[in-house]
Amino acid sequence: MTESSNTCDTHGSSDPRNCLGYAIKELYLGTVTADGKFHDVIRHTADRAQTNTICSSVDPWHEGSVINDRGDQVGFDLFYTSGITRGLPAMIPVAMLYDTPENAVAEVAYIEKRGYPISYVEMGEEPDGKHTLPEDYGALYLQWATALHRVDPKLKLGGPIFEGVNNDIEVWPDARGKTSWMGRFFDYLKLHDRLADLSFVSFEHYPFQPCKLQWSELYEEANLVRHILQVWRDDGLPPGVPMFITESNIAAGDDESFVDIFAALWWADYVGSFLEAGGNAVYYFHYIPLGQSLGCHGTSPGTFGMFTVDSNYDVKQPNSQFFAGQMINLEWVEPGRGVHRIFPSSSDIRDPAGHVLVTSYALVRPDGKWSLMLVNKDQENPHPVRIVFQDDKSKKDSFFAGSVSVATFGSEQYQWHSNIKGGIADPDGPLAKSSITAGERTVYTLPKASVTVIRGKLATDAPPGRQDK
Repeated sequence: MTESSNTCDTHGSSDPRNCLGYAIKELYLGTVTADGKFHDVIRHTADRAQTNTICSSVDPWHEGSVINDRGDQVGFDLFYTSGITRGLPAMIPVAMLYDTPENAVAEVAYIEKRGYPISYVEMGEEPDGKHTLPEDYGALYLQWATALHRVDPKLKLGGPIFEGVNNDIEVWPDARGKTSWMGRFFDYLKLHDRLADLSFVSFEHYPFQPCKLQWSELYEEANLVRHILQVWRDDGLPPGVPMFITESNIAAGDDESFVDIFAALWWADYVGSFLEAGGNAVYYFHYIPLGQSLGCHGTSPGTFGMFTVDSNYDVKQPNSQFFAGQMINLEWVEPGRGVHRIFPSSSDIRDPAGHVLVTSYALVRPDGKWSLMLVNKDQENPHPVRIVFQDDKSKKDSFFAGSVSVATFGSEQYQWHSNIKGGIADPDGPLAKSSITAGERTVYTLPKASVTVIRGKLATDAPPGRQDK
């Protein structure tokens, strides 16, 4: 691959893309024996039975006949005027590995000239899945950053938008023997004195294997999220750089669990643990209505979206992820721009195998109320709980007191009934809401397979400290 034939392909020289790069017809890999004979170990067949090969890029040359006009990518005008952004600044992606800085500049310039607000610019797309070395991604990142900041120095740029991984990403060792992709990317920016160009780190979260999901996976989610955030810190995440999850769901392939009550419990646990562990923002990537697929093995219909839709993409009914979103965004946190303070919390409710059955996430809302989100992952049993708030400074305990609001969504409010055509939820919400008068001895019952938010004031006016349950 050191010399070119300096000839164009059969499409001619009118398009310079026809005359660039190299074409590999076949790869051979094997050993040479003492008699000088080469013994190939590659299986050469023109079908999926061939030896598996992985490439870091694809041929960018396309003909008009292969354009896909039924994709789900819309233009920026429709995106911004459809109402999906609710008038708020939006994170904008720019292609990097398979594009040019000029195209990224044109994209951002167009959006700003139209008066559409931008919150962040996400650079690239899954460089780990494309087997891109961190130094190569870093070189492109700085090239794009230079071009984009000429257009608007205030743009907040970030990436790398990893695939949904649960552990550190390792690549071939460099000269120092370092294998951490993220660590080497940070090192590259530091070496070029450009760490300031990284305004955020973003990645995807698809924690489980498609078609192999089981209820017990719920026990793992909170620790998986906490672990991956700590991995990026250990890799050298610069202090103060926020971490965003910009694409996520239970797995990379959908099935019935995506529309079952399982999904609601997973979402609550995922978002609660991410924010408690120091994550800064979660984006609901599958916000738009999406159709159902037949799922695993064509027999487990599901959807990545939070609604079921008909053939015209008109919403038929919300599914469990929609109600989980209500629990998180309307009950646990207070909508708006107010600051929430999150505190660590814990539960001692476990099954005989030691799995934590009830997870808890505590915060103080801008309205001054404590809000506790509790996820009961026990499929069969409700659990009574007492709630205690402990102040680390005073070593005093406190409790909810007076009027306390309780909102619950679980298997009593939602049941999915699957069939080969897709299925239906019945009952399909709404959330169960009530108010109680609470005190030190109040016992709260968490229904089986449910998410519950308990919100109110404490018995004392002491400043909030460490919270335990």
